[in-house]
Amino acid sequence: MNPERIDLFALNLDGLKRLMTEWGQPAFRAAQLHRWIHDRHAPSFSAMTDLPAAFRAELEAHARLGVLELADEQQSRDGTRKRLYRLPDGQLIESVLMPYQDGRRTACISSQAGCAMACAFCATGQMGFARHLSAAEIVEQAWRFDQELKAAGERLSNVVLMGMGEPFHNFDSVIEAIRQLNDTMGIGARHITVSTVGLVPQIDQFASLGLQVKLAISLHYTRDADRNERMPINRRWPIAELIAACHRYVEATGRRITFEWALIAGENDSVSEASRLAELLRGLRCHVNLIPLNPTRGYPGAPSSASNVEQFVTTLERAGIPATVRVRRGIDIDAGCGQLKSKRERAGGSRDGLEGDPGV
Repeated sequence: MNPERIDLFALNLDGLKRLMTEWGQPAFRAAQLHRWIHDRHAPSFSAMTDLPAAFRAELEAHARLGVLELADEQQSRDGTRKRLYRLPDGQLIESVLMPYQDGRRTACISSQAGCAMACAFCATGQMGFARHLSAAEIVEQAWRFDQELKAAGERLSNVVLMGMGEPFHNFDSVIEAIRQLNDTMGIGARHITVSTVGLVPQIDQFASLGLQVKLAISLHYTRDADRNERMPINRRWPIAELIAACHRYVEATGRRITFEWALIAGENDSVSEASRLAELLRGLRCHVNLIPLNPTRGYPGAPSSASNVEQFVTTLERAGIPATVRVRRGIDIDAGCGQLKSKRERAGGSRDGLEGDPGV
């Protein structure tokens, strides 16, 4: 891939119009290209059959459709597909496609190469931060899955920004990506979820935008001492400040918040912890999404037992806090965010050093 070629996927209609003017092409070519890329999901310039052959040859020589280069892929017995993409600068990012029996097709995509949040149980957090992704690099991950699904007579129905990186650390690009997912790919705002470990100013900023996008908070602990140790962001915005921001969000938007809770055996899966969580969330319009930990090499924790999971759910529900246990996907492959990249780097297959979230 020639990095000097112009990425047409990263251009909106106005950008394509400017490029066509620079190339001496008629203005209507921009609308044609935009339709082929964003409506018809053309896999290549040769597939754009209503464009003149000479113009397609010019596109092949000077442009490209996206920047992601597939570096590795794994497929689980449950149909989950995990991909490792290489960017032009050599950074690696991951994306996951999860099919569900009810027909949903959900893409879990990355917002950064690596992550600066350093959460102890997260493979991406164990690697560190390399750089932010552009809005186009974020959207292209979902676009590629949607392109393939449509070729098979299906479509991408949901997108979650829970892959590598902290989305609110890359706020502007993530918001632009959300708008593109909604406007150009047709993913309904209520079918898009953005997850944060708790960047309070950005939660307030997000609330002010009036988007119908779902918000998820990676909480995992009820006491500052525990959260400080395993999620360093808590030292900047402790639990009380985070929960206060969540109340402001609900008041401003009227929308329910999802709290993500990775159940770690003997660490945060007790009945007493569930009771503290119920008290913490009392009066807040919310739902708790429980995820038995997806183990990583850099953290000794193990997933909770089935009995502990059941007791945790029961305790929350008795206190009036709705909760569900998320079905872990891709457990037979490296489906947890950052795990496939970690594996690749241990094998010496990457030039950098980074990587996600406790489970997919």
